[in-house]
Amino acid sequence: MIMKKIDFNTLIEILTVSIKLGLTSFGGPVAHLGYFHAEYVRKRKWMDEKSYADLVALCQFLPGPASSQVGIGIGVMRGGVIGGIMAFIGFTMPSVVALIIFALILQGLNIRDAGWIHGLKIVAVAVVAHAILGMAQKLAPDLQRKAIALAALTITLLWQTVFTQVGIIILAGVTGFLLYKEYVPDKSVSFSFPVSRRFGTFCLALFFGLLIALPILREITSVNWIAMFDSFYRAGALVFGGGHVVLPLLEREFVPTGWLHAEEFLVGYGAAQAVPGPLFTFAAYIGTVVNGWQGGLLATFAIFLPAFLLIVGTLPFWNGLRHNPKIQGALTGVNAAVVGILLSAFYTPIWTSSIMEPIDFAFAAILFSMLAYWKLPPWIVVVTGAVGGMLIFSTY
Repeated sequence: MIMKKIDFNTLIEILTVSIKLGLTSFGGPVAHLGYFHAEYVRKRKWMDEKSYADLVALCQFLPGPASSQVGIGIGVMRGGVIGGIMAFIGFTMPSVVALIIFALILQGLNIRDAGWIHGLKIVAVAVVAHAILGMAQKLAPDLQRKAIALAALTITLLWQTVFTQVGIIILAGVTGFLLYKEYVPDKSVSFSFPVSRRFGTFCLALFFGLLIALPILREITSVNWIAMFDSFYRAGALVFGGGHVVLPLLEREFVPTGWLHAEEFLVGYGAAQAVPGPLFTFAAYIGTVVNGWQGGLLATFAIFLPAFLLIVGTLPFWNGLRHNPKIQGALTGVNAAVVGILLSAFYTPIWTSSIMEPIDFAFAAILFSMLAYWKLPPWIVVVTGAVGGMLIFSTY
């Protein structure tokens, strides 16, 4: 059985919530995980803390945009494959539409140094700090797991390569296996994942099949849209480490080939920093410059398709593995490492690119208090950050 019957109202709810997140989730993938945690775990309780942490850990293993894969995974668990599509559309389309508009109308506008963007970076500091605090209390409560988190923090800060994060997660898994192999899993907590293993296997086969077939089709056909699809699909399929890592791949694919001028690429990058949602939607800007709004939509579909196929293909097998005591012990170590990785990303690039002056730190403390103590909705914090950023920037 591939899919259980999903209530139409559930799908609308998934779409509505994900659109709200897509409109307000500034700050990059780590901040997105903070927004997801606040909305899906704390507020709506669609899943528990442990399941969320396990899903984040799984998505750290997979190539592609981890935060988007987490959102898709939550959507699928809530509403089947269609729910995953709704979650993807809601979270991604606001920034896709914005970047297509930038490409068509505002390519020459320099927005990278705008005050409100500076304010949104400070919002990211508050959101990520809030998320890390909550996750650390639950995922690294003892000295062993604190040590794993500290090691992950130290190594990812000192050796910042695209493979470091994956290597740390593997080492943490081995360490957790050795330390917690007698761990008794909580079988009362289980993913509700309405997709069969057969369908998951099909998705994984399609992922690898396209990865092999598209370059061949590109060479034998010389069709422009196939070449575009291949470039974006490979970028989405082979990138570890988040949106910023995909930028040099896209630059090599499109600037030297003459499809995009270097100046256009930089302007688009500035625009991508200004919009909420995943940085992978930068593909929408490139596709629009190359081939109009249709190219923007094609590029978006191509770069996110690997992420969708991987998460849908992997999750049907994940529930059984995570209830195995030895696997659960490994996951215990991995979850602690995720805390360290998030702390590392919190320092750089989030803290280092946001907190420039004492007034920035004071403003971040206010925004953190709005989230953690006054329990205000994230969108109010985002608006406050944008307005405050303009006021602060004017004092520089």
